[in-house]
Amino acid sequence: MHRARRGPARFDIADIVRAHRAGLERLRPLVSAQKRVLTDIAQCRTARLGGHVDRCESCGYEHPSYNSCRNRHCPKCQALAQEIWIEARRQQMLDVRHFHVVFTLPAELRPIARFAPRVVFDALMQAAQRTLVEVGQRRLDATVGATTVLHTWTRKLEFHPHIHALVTAGGLSTDGERWCSASRRFLFPVKVLGQVFRGKMMTALGCAYDDGAFARFDDFRDPQGFRALMARVARFSWNVYAKAPFKKGSHVLAYLGRYTHRVGIANSRLLAVSDRAVTFRTKGQGTETLSPVEFLARFVQHVLPDGLHKIRHVGLYASASAALRESARTLLGRALPTPPPSSWRERLARLTGRDVGLCPRCGGRLFSILVPRCRDPPTLAA
Repeated sequence: MHRARRGPARFDIADIVRAHRAGLERLRPLVSAQKRVLTDIAQCRTARLGGHVDRCESCGYEHPSYNSCRNRHCPKCQALAQEIWIEARRQQMLDVRHFHVVFTLPAELRPIARFAPRVVFDALMQAAQRTLVEVGQRRLDATVGATTVLHTWTRKLEFHPHIHALVTAGGLSTDGERWCSASRRFLFPVKVLGQVFRGKMMTALGCAYDDGAFARFDDFRDPQGFRALMARVARFSWNVYAKAPFKKGSHVLAYLGRYTHRVGIANSRLLAVSDRAVTFRTKGQGTETLSPVEFLARFVQHVLPDGLHKIRHVGLYASASAALRESARTLLGRALPTPPPSSWRERLARLTGRDVGLCPRCGGRLFSILVPRCRDPPTLAA
């Protein structure tokens, strides 16, 4: 099913950053990664980054286009990156049913995730991946394939780390001789997934604690603090949720693309922006209104540590498993898909519905004139 294209967003997070970043930095210190994200968002598609002017050879029409910042946290830079990623994954994805599984970090562990995000996020992703591979081996005697994506937000921009996993509904048998299909109704029992996930995550956190990753965390100044926390989280079931399967790999890619390059909030969700308040859509018909500084404070808490890979592949989808993946494809009788056109103009045409090389006024051919970077900061929007 094709989604209707949205019109241009009425408001831009970049304007909020330019107007209220100073107020945020007076309120709380920012780490270097957060500062860089705000700088990139403020400069994105402005003269500060340079660009080009498209000029029509026939009618003289001119239109400036400024360069994107390409920061993975920028809400304006994800559409083309997502399209490129989907093209690449189309060559890796098996055309079989997939399940969407969500692993959620318990609320009790969110404080240490804030304190040591790189350590906890890495442990969270590895625990989810190892859970899927291990349970697949136990239940199917097979290797499943999975792509996992880290998200850290709710629709209200609150801190809520969780993993989205798209998992093959079956796997390549241990002997490599057959495809072992999972149940048509469910992948694995979610209770079993939750138990294994809890065990692996607690083991990883224990190793991190022994290595001193939480040495300055206030709650662990008490020598029994960490053990008390682990005892609490060991007593309840951890939340693992599995959705109904997708029947075709093409549907999986379209669905997964919505998660891989999503940021905490898109410009299209902004409903009203003033000097005193920002209102945005949450879930369904719900809305949230915050001061601009509080809005930015919520936004920057989802900036990931430098170098942390938020998209990872495991099992049959791991980069080292190309031979196993092709064996599975052969057993399934599914040919490797033909790559679609991959020029940036063709990708952009698919996203926007128009040929960016043609004049929107007369249909003539456009040519580009380079615009160098401007040293002056971008002007504020009216």
